Amino acid sequence: MTTYDTTRKTAIIAGTLLIIATFAGILSNLFLTSVHSSDYLVEISANGNQVTAGALLMVIAAVTSASIAISLYPVLKRYSEGLALGAVGFRLIEGVFYIVGILGLVLLLTLSQEFVQAGTPDASVYQILGTLLLAGREWVGFGIAPTAFGLGSLMYYSIFYQTELIPRWLSGWGLAAAVLCMVASVSVMPGLISPMSTIHIVLNLPIALQEMVLAAWLIVKGFNQSAIASLSAPENKKER
Repeated sequence: MTTYDTTRKTAIIAGTLLIIATFAGILSNLFLTSVHSSDYLVEISANGNQVTAGALLMVIAAVTSASIAISLYPVLKRYSEGLALGAVGFRLIEGVFYIVGILGLVLLLTLSQEFVQAGTPDASVYQILGTLLLAGREWVGFGIAPTAFGLGSLMYYSIFYQTELIPRWLSGWGLAAAVLCMVASVSVMPGLISPMSTIHIVLNLPIALQEMVLAAWLIVKGFNQSAIASLSAPENKKER
């Protein structure tokens, strides 16, 4: 395959993964509204099928999110192998912590089912366990994992911005949006904002929109071939 064919294929794969990861993540939250209910110990059990579907969508989002940086690595390493590896590393960390959050969600479902089946249990015990599981899920799923995502994104958007593999307005948008995403995730951990609150959604909306535009650009346009050519020049093949 020619360099053009290889990078074109990479662009299409990365664009497709971006769409799958973004939509899976958004759809999972639509299925998990019962988790954020004030009466979640009852609501989660009552909506068990929806919670299970949400967990499966989160698995898809976790796997595809980690795969995005991996798919981009063969192209990005030509400019900066360190940043490209860092992007892969942080996106893998993101995926791992999303899986941990999914396990917490499964445990919440089990706890809710046990609470309902017990009839009139000692509610305080279940509430303590539920509070701990919810707090852990929020720290992992809305704090640590998105922070790792933001750091990984900053690394490959930095390469995009410097090399102009994609238009600078698009990579610049990605850099700014990734920072806003990290602000949201760091604010969730100490409880400054609540997950899925209005301000949390507003801070994450720019990166969601940007990744959809980036996905469309990669699928339709691909990478800037003049930038690819300059990266392939002998003087640019040396490690930086």
